[in-house]
Amino acid sequence: MGRLLGAGRTADVYELGDTDAHGNADANPDTNAGADNGTWVLRRYRGGWGDAVAEAEVMEYVRGHGYPVPRVREATRTDLVLERLSGPTMLEAFGAGLLGPAEAGALLARLLRELHALPPRRTATPGVRVLHLDLHPENVLLTPDGPRVIDWANAEEGPPGLDWGMSAVILAQVAVADDDPRAGLAHATLTSLLTHRTAGSALTEEGLREARARRAADPTMTAYEIQLLGRAEELIREAATPFVT
Repeated sequence: MGRLLGAGRTADVYELGDTDAHGNADANPDTNAGADNGTWVLRRYRGGWGDAVAEAEVMEYVRGHGYPVPRVREATRTDLVLERLSGPTMLEAFGAGLLGPAEAGALLARLLRELHALPPRRTATPGVRVLHLDLHPENVLLTPDGPRVIDWANAEEGPPGLDWGMSAVILAQVAVADDDPRAGLAHATLTSLLTHRTAGSALTEEGLREARARRAADPTMTAYEIQLLGRAEELIREAATPFVT
């Protein structure tokens, strides 16, 4: 592994270069086509979290249907080797003045709609789609070739309203945090996201309730973050009036 590139709540990302997760030289450099200078990153879960194999399967499935995600090279239960992409996250683009909240909300809405337009992997149940369940500005990279969605650890299949609910709750928790300097940006991005709802792929009452319950049960949440959920839901309801169900 090379240098640490980033750390999240459950995983770390390392520079990897032209080797596999075990440090072996890439025997087929042609498979690096599309990666940034032929380099890769290693996303490694900490403390028993995650299932990188399942995550890789979802990513390759949606990529096969044209959805914008990094290329996957290999996966074990804890390790995921991904194409290294260039460009800031949406959150970093805010700080650099490259992206405004109105544009960010519209982009998140578009990415949700495009994901929910794909056929599900495992079921023929009407209304069920592939869900990301963690789509927010830190999980979208703005590359020269367009946005790329990362961090599919929470992905599953279900109703699109749940995906919209999770994105809305994540943004709203930041927006109502009195001591968070990102609160104003989060509020404006949430408003834009909900402005771009459409019938058939939008926030629902059931989706919002389930999203709040999942965030409350998330062991990575702090007590303070859980306390914010009530105010977050109120903000979403104000911004989403009337609901599209």
